[in-house]
Amino acid sequence: MTHSFLTRRAVLLGTLLMSLGAPAWAAEDNWPQRPIRLVVAGSPGAGGDIFARLISAPLAKALKQPVVVETKPGANGMIAADTVVRAANDGYTLLFAPSSTILLNPVVLPTLPYDTDKDLLPVAQVGAAGILLVANPSTGFKNLADMVAYAKAHPGKLAYGSWGTGSSGHLAMEGIKAHYGLDMPHVPYKQLVTESTDLIANNISVGFMDIASPIPHMRAGKLIALGQTGSRRWPASREVPTLAEQGYKFEADGWYGVFAPAGTPPEIIKRLNAEIYRAQHDPEVQEKIEGQNMIVPADASAAEFAASIKRDAVIWQDLAKLADLKNK
Repeated sequence: MTHSFLTRRAVLLGTLLMSLGAPAWAAEDNWPQRPIRLVVAGSPGAGGDIFARLISAPLAKALKQPVVVETKPGANGMIAADTVVRAANDGYTLLFAPSSTILLNPVVLPTLPYDTDKDLLPVAQVGAAGILLVANPSTGFKNLADMVAYAKAHPGKLAYGSWGTGSSGHLAMEGIKAHYGLDMPHVPYKQLVTESTDLIANNISVGFMDIASPIPHMRAGKLIALGQTGSRRWPASREVPTLAEQGYKFEADGWYGVFAPAGTPPEIIKRLNAEIYRAQHDPEVQEKIEGQNMIVPADASAAEFAASIKRDAVIWQDLAKLADLKNK
């Protein structure tokens, strides 16, 4: 009697546990069932917004749910990242961020309200490229050497812009300053669009910008590119020599990435990873990505993307510490 009672009790307990677990499994199996929010660490019309929208349409088609792009500029992406970290880890809120937000914020913003390594899960890389060093045409600068010569002859007179303290543009110029012994004040902007407006108006003369948004202004003659970072010349700026070609070795590539809150189910991460890379390799999307001056990266699992982030972090964070960006 006792044995039979205990057996029935064990069966009932097992059935209860299975029934409690069923909704979670079903939710993952049936994901997504409502629109997905893609939070962009950047301003409207800037590179992050452009590339997020390029993949959002094919991603929405594959997932059969809308992918809503929402820009949240400021603090080199910290505001956007914090929004996603605080969201439910159910696959319905994702972060679209440049490499600088992920790699540099932990070094230059020691009071981050989240732990980048622990609170964000890498999902997939989107694109690969460098950044552009641009100037107002009235400067007469044609290349890196022209800018360096002027800055040396006029210490403290040539201010430069970037899209925020700790951004890759800030870091790249601080590296140039250290290498050539230049005195160039930094003017950090909250939005690339504002920096672009000031460059065109010649309120500042030079600055680093992302790889995509300056292209129309360069083609219109409103800005001139002095060089570009990265391991190669990029698709829409093949006429612009890299900084390495001009004597300053800076070959680290930048990228955009999609991230999810920690604890997001691995089945959802795997599905997102596959669909994001599939979207990028669609011929029409790939052509648009290259038209925005980036290349499509090789397919990689979420774990492989995470490993590449750790490798990149060593390069960028060592340079950030060398430049003592915490005090800039």
